[in-house]
Amino acid sequence: MQQTDVAIIGGGIVGLATAYRLLERFPGRKVTILEKEREVAQHQTGHNSGVMHSGIYYRPGSLRATNCRDGKLAMEAFCEKENIPFDRCGKVIVAVSPNEIPQLERIHERGLANDIRCERIGPERLKELEPHVVGVQAIHVPEAGIVDYRQVAERLAERIKAAGGELKMSAKVTGMFRHDNRMVIQNDAGELEARLVVNCAGLHSDRVAWLSGTRPEAQIIPFRGEYFELKPSAHHLCRALIYPVPDPEFPFLGVHFTRMIHGGVECGPNAVFAFAREGYYKTSFNLFDTLESLTYPGFLRMAWKHWRAGWSEIYRSFNKSAFVAALQRLVPEVRDEHLVPAPAGVRAQALTRDGNLVDDFLILENDLVVNVCNAPSPAATASLNIGKIIVDKLAPRFQ
Repeated sequence: MQQTDVAIIGGGIVGLATAYRLLERFPGRKVTILEKEREVAQHQTGHNSGVMHSGIYYRPGSLRATNCRDGKLAMEAFCEKENIPFDRCGKVIVAVSPNEIPQLERIHERGLANDIRCERIGPERLKELEPHVVGVQAIHVPEAGIVDYRQVAERLAERIKAAGGELKMSAKVTGMFRHDNRMVIQNDAGELEARLVVNCAGLHSDRVAWLSGTRPEAQIIPFRGEYFELKPSAHHLCRALIYPVPDPEFPFLGVHFTRMIHGGVECGPNAVFAFAREGYYKTSFNLFDTLESLTYPGFLRMAWKHWRAGWSEIYRSFNKSAFVAALQRLVPEVRDEHLVPAPAGVRAQALTRDGNLVDDFLILENDLVVNVCNAPSPAATASLNIGKIIVDKLAPRFQ
């Protein structure tokens, strides 16, 4: 049986960043990544919109807030070192009506509390930044940026292998058990015995936690983020990042405009319940995934609480005109004919049994296993710092 010091389950950006930080701090340790796909970054990382978040939305003092700020700096430093293109293009968060101003003010206060460089601006300054946007007030966040996270993940994989780490592909984890103070991980590539295990399985993180003997306090519910892309003739309508004022009770930021690092502008996402954990299409369906979600008390309570918002997302999913209307609140010149479908993503949203959305990183651990059970946005932005935190948790066990 093959042995390793640390087995990391999941070849997304959080798992890769953890392996990278581990080998950086403890060179010579044997680190093995188990990834069920044939390539890295095939799920949340590879379907990411590419935004480098500033951290303006998050509750001051939360892991999301602190990790986002420090993680963004680390991500920028890594990209500069590796010659990976990124752009601090900035973003505007736009109040389109006076009744959104109080929530805009609260977001600005959070930004200041999180040491984010941001300023309240009026319609004139907004027009200078985004000439085609209409709003009564806005927040300008100049340090927000864009990058290709798939490219970052692929470069991390290269650096991990160069440092002696191993990536086992097509190695879906099917079971785990203790053996002489080590964990034996059963997977499609054969059994692996590890001194320590890190679960970074993303959409399947709760299931892997159960396999490790940990009972997570939340379950993953998949939500598909549906996007359109602007045709080249309409690219001029968006210079950088344009966001609406989000609903504080809903975990998504609303449909917005995102300029992409390799060109083009994405519009979305429209967030709807996915009938499969890897349900990237409206027709995607997995009976087990669906029954697991629909019989979970937390999902039923959340659906009851947010049924109006959920229904509007479903309506936009099947009615392009409604989707366009949501975009026109920010950019009135957008037309149906400007939009073409773009690939969707699936977000792993952790829900507690009482129906509350887990709005922060959730890391559970025992003596042999660290489970990253919730890594919501800005996980990609913050991945290198999340990796550092996980390594900090592992470090005493190497002494």
